Amino acid sequence: MNDKIIKIDAIDRRLLTALQRDGSLSQRDLAEQVGLSQNACWRRLQRLQEAGVIRGSQTAVDLPALGLDLTVFVMIRTRHHSREWAESFRQHVEKLPEVVDFYRIGGDWDYLLKVVTNGMRGYDAFYQKLITGFDFSTVTGFFSMEALMQNRPTDLTRL
Repeated sequence: MNDKIIKIDAIDRRLLTALQRDGSLSQRDLAEQVGLSQNACWRRLQRLQEAGVIRGSQTAVDLPALGLDLTVFVMIRTRHHSREWAESFRQHVEKLPEVVDFYRIGGDWDYLLKVVTNGMRGYDAFYQKLITGFDFSTVTGFFSMEALMQNRPTDLTRL
């Protein structure tokens, strides 16, 4: 967890907003969009990368087109709250390729996983791997019928 808040200005916000919308922009196009020279744009990008604000880039993949057509939000409640158990569980979940997001949460539940798989049969196979070797109080899945908004760029104008 990063406890250090990085200060950015309006130009940095425009750079980050443009990159969130299209991470494949060339440096020239990015500089043009935000009103900078290529060199000034490059220096700002380097500073943001070194500060840990920019962490790589990704390409959006249409997962249903590849047969990964089921998204399940898995909620887990456990009776175990030791640091050792939590670390063991984290390592277990990291080995499950179906898990695309993993959170420790507050409230009535302890963990939230976002799972992407190929249909109910794929989810059942995932579920069997998830519970093997772990004692949970409750595991429940919420099945997504449609993604109404996904990977929305964060509005940085409120910073």
